[in-house]
Amino acid sequence: MIRKENYIREVVGLISGLLVSGEAADLLAYLVAESRLPGVRANLELAGAFSETVREFAAADSDIQHVLWDLCVEFASVDPEDAPADDPHEFLSICGVLGIGAIGSVSPACADKAVAYLVEASTDPRWRVRDAVVTGVRDLLARQRDTAVPRLEGWVEGGSWLAMRAAVEGVAAPDLLAEPELAEMALRLHRKALIRVYMAKERGSDDFLALKRALGSTLSQVVTALPGIGFEYLRQLATLDDQDIRWIVRENLKEDRLANRYPETVEHIRAQLT
Repeated sequence: MIRKENYIREVVGLISGLLVSGEAADLLAYLVAESRLPGVRANLELAGAFSETVREFAAADSDIQHVLWDLCVEFASVDPEDAPADDPHEFLSICGVLGIGAIGSVSPACADKAVAYLVEASTDPRWRVRDAVVTGVRDLLARQRDTAVPRLEGWVEGGSWLAMRAAVEGVAAPDLLAEPELAEMALRLHRKALIRVYMAKERGSDDFLALKRALGSTLSQVVTALPGIGFEYLRQLATLDDQDIRWIVRENLKEDRLANRYPETVEHIRAQLT
């Protein structure tokens, strides 16, 4: 916590300097230097501090909001060829995507544009950037759901496999699922996603497999929020003669959130699978 507070203090100072001078060089240099890339884990504390600070500044003043929006779009647009995965400059794209979600979450005027940027970034070849999209989706669902929900349904109904992956992971957050309306929406999105999986003819791509892996855990989050209709849905899925669907069911049944709380129900559905 102390480290994050220190990061926030540094970012506040650098953004304040940017707003006075119009120059982002010092902020850019700081983010790159503190990115912890290359490495196993990027500096997520700093990335979070950046997005939180951007949100606070953007909420306070519309003129500042425009400046920070342009900055985050510039960061998010760093080309993967110029900043490939694990390059320190990839961190700029991560922060840019998070910042876009953060600004969209406090600005109805920017929310729709934020969704458009996030769906584009959901297919980025860099996995850390794609994970940042998931966080951005959650930001928008928490504060701008009237805009976010129909757009996410569009991602699932007609978007790419990776856009679908971002949508199902985005809705599968316990704090969002604690709200009945969002939990029902999450189940609806998962139903639509699994229909597309069931209807898919070509299933060997990395993008399809990324969606499949995501569904292997996100569905259990939704079932935990809506155990009645959620388990009934799992029972229906378990009857389908589809290896990928059955794998998704089996993986979700392994999750402690289901296996520990509902052992008898889980065993019954496992028996259906065998």
